[in-house]
Amino acid sequence: MKFKQAYFYRKLENKKVQCELCNHYCVIKNGELGFCYTRKNINGELFSLVYGKPVAINIDPVEKKPLFHFMPGTKTFSLGTYGCNFRCKNCLNYSLSQEREIEKKNLDVKYISPEKIVNKAMEFKCQSIAYTYVEPTIFIEYALDIMKLAHEKGLKNIWVSNGFMSKKCLDKIVPLLDAINVDLKSFDEFFYNKVCGARLVPVLENLKFLKSKDVHLEVTTLIIPSLSDDLEMIKEIAKFIKEELGIETPWHISKFSPEISWQFHDLPQTNYEEIETAYLIGKNAGLKYVYSGNVIKDSKEDTYCPKCNKLVISRVFYNTKRYDHGGKCSECGYNLNIVD
Repeated sequence: MKFKQAYFYRKLENKKVQCELCNHYCVIKNGELGFCYTRKNINGELFSLVYGKPVAINIDPVEKKPLFHFMPGTKTFSLGTYGCNFRCKNCLNYSLSQEREIEKKNLDVKYISPEKIVNKAMEFKCQSIAYTYVEPTIFIEYALDIMKLAHEKGLKNIWVSNGFMSKKCLDKIVPLLDAINVDLKSFDEFFYNKVCGARLVPVLENLKFLKSKDVHLEVTTLIIPSLSDDLEMIKEIAKFIKEELGIETPWHISKFSPEISWQFHDLPQTNYEEIETAYLIGKNAGLKYVYSGNVIKDSKEDTYCPKCNKLVISRVFYNTKRYDHGGKCSECGYNLNIVD
């Protein structure tokens, strides 16, 4: 099988290479794989094992990413490959993200060119392409080729990301990136190390950089009982969003379900009161748009005007109805921070 030469690496002595794709900066010996299992050192050169090999493709409402203030009510063509640069023990897509035998598995995966991905997106009348299901950084070579073609055809590009990419990688992504939802999983370095196999600080720096580049940004935090439900920590996240990203940045607060997680089957499900408390922390911090998702009781996924409290977007099971006027409140004319 012929593999795609990887971007973002440098050669070292004895046929070693250092991958510069994300903040792990893996040093990889000849014949070995990086932390993400998607990049292989072959005789002192680094190759991607997943180029052109999407293993998940769907047509989704953009709200499912979740993005609530980016092209509301539209469809996005979603795709992802095997692999991830995190080891999140709570992962829902672990059958894809934590696959170890990617080279072998991909023998049975059909190659799909970037051109065909874009053509399919247009055929299904999608307004955007979403790079999702696993961390898109690990299939960057494939993603960038698709993103360039997507823009040429007038389609928008969306990432659903853990935000751990390197600065070199981020610089390449940003000119082609229209919107991103980043998981800010905790505000605790120990959590990132223990639960995700990663670090917090690079994620925070990348969030600030994305905001500075005017990429449409939304943030998601999963509330995991005993791990990411500390109220002071949740207040720190709300404060960070307010002070570093802006009060207009949407914050999605999500419920943890142990039965569908990779390893945390013994933890309890997040209860409604915990979600409601986190929601109120965000609102009390002054954030304009706080959403509580995947809860049945009193789900707060509708958008209300921050000025006059008029309902401007309703959402019921991804069925979206808009009552705004071109991204402004139809009642008082307030700018709702919506990108159409």
